[in-house]
Amino acid sequence: MNAAPPPVDWVLASGNEGKRAEFERLLSAAGWRLQTQSSFGISPADETAVTFVENALAKARHAAAASGLPALADDSGLVVPALGGSPGVRSARYAGEGADDAANVSRLLAELQGRRGDARAAHFVCVLVALRAADDPDPLIARGTWHGRIATAPRGRGGFGYDPVFVPADDARTAAELAPHEKAAASHRGHAVRALLAALSVPAR
Repeated sequence: MNAAPPPVDWVLASGNEGKRAEFERLLSAAGWRLQTQSSFGISPADETAVTFVENALAKARHAAAASGLPALADDSGLVVPALGGSPGVRSARYAGEGADDAANVSRLLAELQGRRGDARAAHFVCVLVALRAADDPDPLIARGTWHGRIATAPRGRGGFGYDPVFVPADDARTAAELAPHEKAAASHRGHAVRALLAALSVPAR
């Protein structure tokens, strides 16, 4: 049996502890140990780009430069084609700057009020960027998606963000009703992490 790789400290370009725990669990095969940028007192980077990949790169470079550590950043969001792709890159701020998950979900449900069938189709996107240093000229970039639909009301106590109203394809439960291992196997973050591990030539667990 191969020995486990020694832990490697990375800064996660986020202050979201739920996201940190989820990524650390997914990246355990690579021996990564993640600390949120907020634990270093690093303020969030400006997210002014219109694509997930551009925002993820900006966040990773900001966190790496401020911490001196290798950085992992994701830009994730929910895309609803019937809403022109919204919430999109503004998923965390859909109800306004500083909005919490409940407010964002409430706005989404209001925007979809009265819509049925394909008009409630949605998918999550996750773009991961891993930088060895702030000036890394060759960042690792991985992408994952998770398709489903938006429920008419929140259900479940797990997850975060839009999980209580996102019903994955071929399932009747919301993402917030899935067990952690089920979510990890199916989610956009799970797919993106597995793509990242493949790029690192690390077998996924």
